[in-house]
Amino acid sequence: MTATVITVHKAEAQNGVINTMPKREFRGAWIQTVNGQYKGMPRDEMQRILTTYLDNFKRCGINAVMFQVRCEGDALYKSSYEPWSYYLTGEQGKAPDPYWDPLEWMVRECHKRGMELHAWINPYRAKTASPHDMAVNHPYHMYPDHFFKYGDMLLFDPGEPYNREYICRVVSDILRHYDVDGLHMDDYFYPYPGGGGKVIPDDATYAKYNNGIKDRAAWRRYNVSELIRMLHDTIRTVKPWVKFGISPFGIYHNARRGGDVPGSDTNGLEDYEDLYADILYWVNKGWIDYAMPQLYWQIGHKVADYETLIRWWAKYVTARPLIIGESVENSIKYPDPANPERNQLIPKMNLERSLGVAGSCQWYGGAFSDNKGNYAEAMRQLYFSRPALPPAMPFLDSKAPSKVKRLKPIWTEDGYILFWTAPKAKSVMDEATRYVIYRFAAGEPMDMSDASHIVDITSQTFYRLPYDEGRERYTYVVTALDRVGNESKAKKKAVRL
Repeated sequence: MTATVITVHKAEAQNGVINTMPKREFRGAWIQTVNGQYKGMPRDEMQRILTTYLDNFKRCGINAVMFQVRCEGDALYKSSYEPWSYYLTGEQGKAPDPYWDPLEWMVRECHKRGMELHAWINPYRAKTASPHDMAVNHPYHMYPDHFFKYGDMLLFDPGEPYNREYICRVVSDILRHYDVDGLHMDDYFYPYPGGGGKVIPDDATYAKYNNGIKDRAAWRRYNVSELIRMLHDTIRTVKPWVKFGISPFGIYHNARRGGDVPGSDTNGLEDYEDLYADILYWVNKGWIDYAMPQLYWQIGHKVADYETLIRWWAKYVTARPLIIGESVENSIKYPDPANPERNQLIPKMNLERSLGVAGSCQWYGGAFSDNKGNYAEAMRQLYFSRPALPPAMPFLDSKAPSKVKRLKPIWTEDGYILFWTAPKAKSVMDEATRYVIYRFAAGEPMDMSDASHIVDITSQTFYRLPYDEGRERYTYVVTALDRVGNESKAKKKAVRL
């Protein structure tokens, strides 16, 4: 059954919508490349598509983009270690012609729109089942004994210590050469269990590097956790403001297994037992900066009920911001159990807001940009009607930047423009990278905790004022945001519009 699309109007907006407007909220979207949608595409066409995505994201309130740049030990950027991606040029190791750097371009275009860019990598996958040749400089050709095959896939062996060091070097290379805001990984750790009696061929690695751990499953979890710890330390050393986030499979552990491991009332594949990813351990150790479980199922799913899972994650992920991975297509496909005439966007978002979740990320970006089922437009009108600052992360940094200087409206040939000057900074952590613009009508209290007064978040040091005959008086307030999202004190200016 497919539910009716949401047509937004006043009656709908008043019918069961939790209309709280958080000032801080992560509003992300994934742009994947491993599906091959850009393979061999001309530069101008790929940039046109990505520009459309980013413009639609900006219009509909998205403030962070997860862009996949490492699919299988390759790169959609100029890497010091790995070949150009097959999923970019159609031939692994072949540079784009005419030359361009997709990651560099995406960082610039996201920042231009006031959005964060999180570089999304897959740590262990070395080759998908797609039949294509591997470049001569692929890391597999240098150290073939550091990899194993699983079905038609090739993976970096998580039990090989060298691989952890190598992946950290790859991440360090990205951070040193690109102004990314985050480093993001999804749910692929040890391989998803395959049919036909497939087993993970890590006997030799276990014999060599078991560290006295008797239980093979516990040893595999140790291997993955060591990578997460090392990546955390690498990021903090190279660029301490970069956010490290992981988007695990939506079920951590099934309660029916019993034992001391927290579990949900679900019956599906598990992070803990099947992928050897102990996400709660990483959260509680402070090794990651946000957790983004993929809750792509519908409310009422018999094996993995959305409401059961979001409540479980909200209960157990408290040491770091919890962000929910949402499926655009599944949210519009299934009816709201409480109101079968509409789909599940409203009840899902209501659960997020009522549970104090730090935000959401939309799978996938193309479906959101295309406004499937009126999903993006409904989000824009009902939940993302005002821009939002990123979630606070005081564990990274809590010192606010200085306030902006010389705030002044000036008439130019392009119209009435509000200009300001960036504040001075004592260190890179204090630098202003974006600015929040608030507007208050005459007589309104200047309450900056009220997100309804935010009109834009921008990386520019100017804002075009909506002048209309100069009859109404407003006060504009501008604050500075640093790289982590700390907000400065306000600078205000009265204008007539």
